[in-house]
Amino acid sequence: MRSVRIAAAQTPEFREDVEAALDHAIGVAARAEADGAALLLFPEGFLQGYLTDEASARRVAFDLASAEFAAVLDRFPKSGPVLVMGLIEIEEGRLFNTAVVVEQGVLIGRYRKAHLLSGEQAFEAGKESPHFAIGDLRYGINICYDTNFPEAAQKIAALGASLILCLSNNMMPREKADIFKRLHNAVRGERCRETGLWLISSDVTGERDGRIAWGPTAVLNRQGQVVAQLPLEEPGLLLFDFPCGGQEAGARPK
Repeated sequence: MRSVRIAAAQTPEFREDVEAALDHAIGVAARAEADGAALLLFPEGFLQGYLTDEASARRVAFDLASAEFAAVLDRFPKSGPVLVMGLIEIEEGRLFNTAVVVEQGVLIGRYRKAHLLSGEQAFEAGKESPHFAIGDLRYGINICYDTNFPEAAQKIAALGASLILCLSNNMMPREKADIFKRLHNAVRGERCRETGLWLISSDVTGERDGRIAWGPTAVLNRQGQVVAQLPLEEPGLLLFDFPCGGQEAGARPK
């Protein structure tokens, strides 16, 4: 059976500190490359932080066609896994909660969050659901709240993909975080069962201003079962041998 090693990072939260975020990402990418990963997933809003205040978001947003973002791409490794990373994007004055797909320092695609929370009014909703491939592995992207909507996963399944990449940022007030701690995987598991897709998620972790992020960073199979997960509230790298065309796979938490 052919397999592709995929990886997801559970990271600290970086807010308005692109250099620190890049340094962290480069270090994680080196570890993933050393362990043979072909794909590495980072959280929602990882590069600049999950900033939903419009003034803050505009201050740090990147136009993906700009020289400034070209300089960011130049920092990415020129070997190793394809990187999928959350960031705040601006295009013609419009803000988007975006995931970029980068291969050896080259931008090969993007996905814009389609389903926005009431607190995300600074952003416009994305309209497209592209899919990507690494060898025999075909995948699509959801960003956090997208996974509450069956149609978001169904669009990925309709494209012939087998895996959902879920970028998340669940830094919440502690009481709310405790309520939702076990619900994230439950909701994602519903999407897997409905579509027959696998899912891998990446989330932030840590505490800030009375808020806490537990994670989870995990892999769910087609039956919606958690088959691999990093410990909650600990940064780490999850490696997983994804089966292309089969049911069995192996997890390698680091």
